Parts: sequence; C-alpha cells; structure tokens
Amino acid sequence: MQNKQLTAGDIIGLGFMAFAFFLGAGNLIFPPMAGFQAGDNTPYAMVGFLITAVGLPLAGLIAVAKSKGKVMRMLPPVAAMLLASAIYIIIGPAFAAPRAGLVAYDIGIKPFLENSTALIHLGDLALNQAQLLFTLLFFALVMLLALFPGQLMDSVGKFLTPLLIVLLIGLAVSVIVFASGAMPAPTEDYASHPLSKGIVDGYSTMDTLASLMFGMLIIDLLRKKGVDDVTLQTRYLTRAAFIAAAGLAFVYISLFYLGATAGELGKGATTGGQILTNYVNQYFGVYGNLALALVVGLACLTTAVGLVTSCSDFFSELLPGLSYRVLVVTLSIVCAVVANVGLSHLITISIPVLMMVYPVAIALVLVTFLERFFRRPKLTHRVSLLVALFFGIFDGLKVAAKTMKSFDVNDTSALSQAVVDFAAWVAPVMSKFPLYDQGMAWLVPTLVSVLICIIIGHNTRPATTHAQ
Repeated sequence: MQNKQLTAGDIIGLGFMAFAFFLGAGNLIFPPMAGFQAGDNTPYAMVGFLITAVGLPLAGLIAVAKSKGKVMRMLPPVAAMLLASAIYIIIGPAFAAPRAGLVAYDIGIKPFLENSTALIHLGDLALNQAQLLFTLLFFALVMLLALFPGQLMDSVGKFLTPLLIVLLIGLAVSVIVFASGAMPAPTEDYASHPLSKGIVDGYSTMDTLASLMFGMLIIDLLRKKGVDDVTLQTRYLTRAAFIAAAGLAFVYISLFYLGATAGELGKGATTGGQILTNYVNQYFGVYGNLALALVVGLACLTTAVGLVTSCSDFFSELLPGLSYRVLVVTLSIVCAVVANVGLSHLITISIPVLMMVYPVAIALVLVTFLERFFRRPKLTHRVSLLVALFFGIFDGLKVAAKTMKSFDVNDTSALSQAVVDFAAWVAPVMSKFPLYDQGMAWLVPTLVSVLICIIIGHNTRPATTHAQ
C-alpha cells in the first residue's frame, strides 16, 4: 500500500499539536520567576533554561523518531517498564497533573478572592479552604471528562490553542512595549552560576520526560493517518519538533524578559503565576485578568485530562487487573490530594525527584543519537543510564536535604534526618566531581562512560545492526 504524504499545512498542524502538548499552563509560571530572580544575569539563565526546556525536548522527539518510536528498546524489559512508569507517575499524579490544578487556582481564581487564606483544620492538618474546594471540583471535572471522552475535549482544544497563542503573542508584544528595562541584581544561585542554574530550572517543565512519551504518541498518530514509512515518520516528526521548539522558545524568552523587568510587580511573589497575574492586572486591568484566567483555566483542564487519561491507559495495560475507569477515579483522587500541598511547596518537592530522573532521560536521548558509534549499543545504553542514575541520585539527595532543612522537618522524621546526614556524609567525596555544587555531578561521569564506549567500539570493528 502506498504511503500517504503530508502536506505543508498538515506538518504545520502537527507542529502546533506538538507545541500544545508541551505548553501546559504550568510552563507559564517558571520563566517569570526565573527572570525575576536572575535579574542582570537573565541572558545566561535564559540560555540555560532554553537548553533543557526547549533543546532537550526537541532532541527527545527526534530521538524517538530515530528509534522508530521505541526509544527504550535497548533496555531490559523490567528496566524499560520501571523507567516508563516513573515518567508517567512524575508527569501524571505525582507532580504535573496536580500542578495543573494549582496553576488554574493560582492564576484563575486566587486573584479574584478577597480572602484566599482562610483555613480548614482537619486534625493536625490546616488546609486552604478555597484551594481545597477548587481542587476537589477541578479534579471531579477532570475525572468526568476522562471517564466519558468525546468531542468536547477536541472542540475545546481547537478553540483553546489558537486563543492561547494569541494571548501569548499579546503578552510578548506588551513586554517589549511596557518593559522598563531596569533589571535588579541577581539573587541566590543566579548570582554565582546563572547558566547552570537555568539548566537545572528547565527540569521543572518536565518536557524532556514528556517528549519521550509524546514522540511515541505522534508516531502512532502518523500511522493512523496512513504514514507507515519510517523515513517519512522521522522527517515529519522532526519538522513538527522544530515548529514546537520555536514556539516554546518564543514563549519562554518573552516570559523571562517579563519577569526580569517586573520590578515592584514581582516583590513578595512565591511563584511565577503571581508575577504574571500582577503584570496582566497592571497593564490590562480586570478584563485582562479574566481573559488570562479563562484561557489558563481551560489549558490546565485539558492538560490534566490528557495526563490522567494517558496515565490510566498506560497502567491499565501494564496492570490488567485494574480497569481504565478504576484508574481514572483513583488517579483523580490522588491528584486532588497532592494538589493541596500548595503550588510553591509542590514545585519545591518535585525538584529532588527531577534531579534524579532527568539525567537518565538526557542520557537516553544522548546514546540514542550516538547509537551507530557503539560496538555494543545495548551495553552502552545500560551502563550510561546507570551512571547517570547513580550520580543523579546524589544530586537529588543534596537538594532534598537542603529542602528538608528549609522546611524544618529534619527534627520530626527519622527518614528525613537520615537523608540530611547521608547528604552531609557523601558531600566531601561528591564535591570532588565537576559541577556537583551546581547540581550536575552526573554530567561528566556520564559523558566519560559514553566516550569510553565509543573508543572501545572504534578499537574493535564497526558497529553492526542488532536485530531486536
């Protein structure tokens, strides 16, 4: 059967779809805060952020295309299952989906409440009353939409993506017009090493992890459209990836600059969502905030539904004893519970986990691109990913220990105290590795392991194709 070829319009549409996949509303909250904290060092921090928030997702999509949609095929089945499960949990009920609900509350509801600090006491727990009510309603709606998928989500998506793009273009233009150009002095790690701090901050988008899953989804969509030729799939996915990357870069650069020039609008803000809300209210008034709330709320809703649906699909196939509907209900409840940690706390808690998992995803993308240089690609994949995971764990533990100290929980939990003590115990050894102080101790050992595998390959015979 002859392969169908896509038109230029089809490819552009595919690129916009990939862009919409990545640009969850949560991605709007990181660049403004990073720009505000980076201040004068914004150009360096922004370059670092773009590497991990744009460059790596682009590379991830292309890696999936190069591997014919089977980017984890070189790993043992159990390891591939565990890695895929970890990614789905991270971009699903653990962090990304609850974050979507919290961003919808932080940007769409909180600015319009006269009292957003009233608490409900449940035993020893003190929960924000408005946030609790909103997250319960939000994830109840997510559950209903995921249980009964239909044309509604497609219609909302077709309406939402162009509206979101128009809003973001308007924001970018306003930043150029209204920006004062006065950037404050950088704070925290942005003062000493803004480039590497920006690189690590880019982990928070979770887009490199998502690219490994989105790439396989796009390959499946191309097959359903009649594009069965692997070369054409790779070509179309690569072009779509560049379109999505260009869109993400445009959004992040403008939002970085918005945060860097926010001035008084950023003072006291704990998340980038508050900076964005303050900015829109300052220059566009209440109607601007209403438009922002509507679009961001719908974007958060579609993002959360997509994440709950994809996670339920994955785990219902992995665990046949659990049906799709049971998993939708369970994951929606979990998301509502996790969301009540609060946005700033959820972001802080997620960072150590991402510090551990992200190096593995980056190493997987790297070895996929270099696969033809390896004499034993399967062994290279496994060694490189193990090295990245090993050192990534130490990077994550260091951040976890720092987080526990800032939350003052080390006195109340033996486990948290053990993490703090272990991080302090290994610090003298790990600090000898390059970039440990900057949260990237994994980078040099992983690159060295990959280089050794390449050298060994060239010292034997040319790489052969391994049948899978």
